[in-house]
Amino acid sequence: MNALEGIRVLDLSRLLPGGFCSLLLADFGAEVLKVEDTGMGDYVRWSPPYYEGAEDSAKSAYYLALNRGKRSIRLNLKEERGREVLLRLVREYDVLLESFRPGVLDRLGVGYERLKQENPGLVYCAISGYGQHGPYRDRSGHDMNYLGLVGLLGLTGERDGPPVQAAGQIADVGGGALMAAFGILAALHERDRSGEGQLVDVSMADGSLSWLAMVAARYFAEQRVPHRGDLELAGSLVCYRPYACKDGWVTLGALEPKFWQAWCRGVGREDLIEKQFSPPGSDAHAEVERIFLERTRAEWQEFASHNDCCLEPVLDLDEALDSELVRAREMVVAVDQPGVEEPVKQIGVPVKLSRTPGAPQGPGPSLGEQTDEVLASLGYSEDDVAALKDSGAVAGPAVGAQGSFLA
Repeated sequence: MNALEGIRVLDLSRLLPGGFCSLLLADFGAEVLKVEDTGMGDYVRWSPPYYEGAEDSAKSAYYLALNRGKRSIRLNLKEERGREVLLRLVREYDVLLESFRPGVLDRLGVGYERLKQENPGLVYCAISGYGQHGPYRDRSGHDMNYLGLVGLLGLTGERDGPPVQAAGQIADVGGGALMAAFGILAALHERDRSGEGQLVDVSMADGSLSWLAMVAARYFAEQRVPHRGDLELAGSLVCYRPYACKDGWVTLGALEPKFWQAWCRGVGREDLIEKQFSPPGSDAHAEVERIFLERTRAEWQEFASHNDCCLEPVLDLDEALDSELVRAREMVVAVDQPGVEEPVKQIGVPVKLSRTPGAPQGPGPSLGEQTDEVLASLGYSEDDVAALKDSGAVAGPAVGAQGSFLA
């Protein structure tokens, strides 16, 4: 039995934050139904790169990475009969997840207050940039905007250099998807006691700001504004930095004195032990840089196997995905996808449960693949389904559909 077996989720979201949230739930056995519009559906379907030969609406590598194990129905929520289908669905589901701008579903007549009339136990999770209330409620934004506004981006990078964008989407995933998954599970747990659902308001800006808990704590205590390059864990200590070596880069994370001492003794430079907390640009920093340049990345890996000093290589993505660590932790999985000759490789499940582990639950659905099946399960007859399609309230599987992520 899967950990979340029996939990049913309606996912109205698009792109990364909501998609990653419901992916986590699906991997642990929740039944996730994507509720997509009767046009191009989830925009990420049309984002390259594509797998050759896959169905038109399920060939994007990005789409498949976020939507394995889910199902898809196409509804037009601008049509009354489409909204009626959603209301009927809500009665049967535990969770509704959406990522529209605040107020969009209210204006359509299917916001939280209306939906909880149909299902008082519904957990309604809304992921937005700036939350369901506040001065930025109606503003558009993306990952970088949120990180900039909460101070995280401004603290990332070298002193006197420009802010540096991370390769991963911190606000989308860390501030949005993970906070939403936690909020949904917390609300479901509370529902077990009260029998009542609630609104889970997830702001990606709020979630990103929470990543600065320790940085903010220091500011509140000292009332000193940190600047880029000032933070101990973001580049201001000679013992805790990335370093160039003869053929690449390595990371030295010798924050505790015992690790720094191990590195210094390992390279025969005990005179540097007292220089552990020297800043970049110091003589000690220049000397450590020189020492690292004397060896290759492989030689430093060998050094680290004999000297316990928190030293690891900086791997390129291809190296990381094929590393001993990633293989042992099963963090690359292969999922069979209709229309694709070879199994599709994807990132695996990051949370390991001992008794009820998560795992990919199947391929990603094509656009509207389960429309007829879901409508039948709600009690609609074949004639009813045909009438809904004729009215434009719903649509079946897309045939020859195409779109653009940037449209």
